[in-house]
Amino acid sequence: ARRAGVSPGAPFRHFESRAALMTAVAEEAQQRFRTEIDAALTKAPASDPLKRFRSFGLAYLRWAMKNPAHFEIISSGRHFDHDGTSAVSRDNAELVALTERMLADAFAQGQLRSADLKRIKIAGRALVYGFARMNIDGHFPRWGVAKAEIEPMAKAVIDLFISGIGKGT
Repeated sequence: ARRAGVSPGAPFRHFESRAALMTAVAEEAQQRFRTEIDAALTKAPASDPLKRFRSFGLAYLRWAMKNPAHFEIISSGRHFDHDGTSAVSRDNAELVALTERMLADAFAQGQLRSADLKRIKIAGRALVYGFARMNIDGHFPRWGVAKAEIEPMAKAVIDLFISGIGKGT
């Protein structure tokens, strides 16, 4: 409303309820998130699933750090009914399936130390989600990470994770 130069209540006149407005915002946020992921994956080598997994994680963090309000909306259950929103739920399920395929392909190619793909998937998700939350919640200064260091730190943390799960990477 502020960017459009209208009153804070104006957007509500176009939706039947606050829930409907937040659902529309969540759908737009999810679409923008997906665009960021897809763009990153087009640049990653199709033949290297572990590099694609890394690119996915970096895109996740880059998007979350550039779009903290949208990240908050789609990652929290407080703003809309995630399971009741077919577009967001479907896209989220596709991203989870994509993650599972990348990890299965990485395992099939002998790139992973462990066959426990579910734990790797959950650990990777926890890593990027937790890093994004630390940024949004303003924790990094207390951890000695200056604002200019956050993006390089994100890359370093993901690389540390990838080196931990990968064989010889």
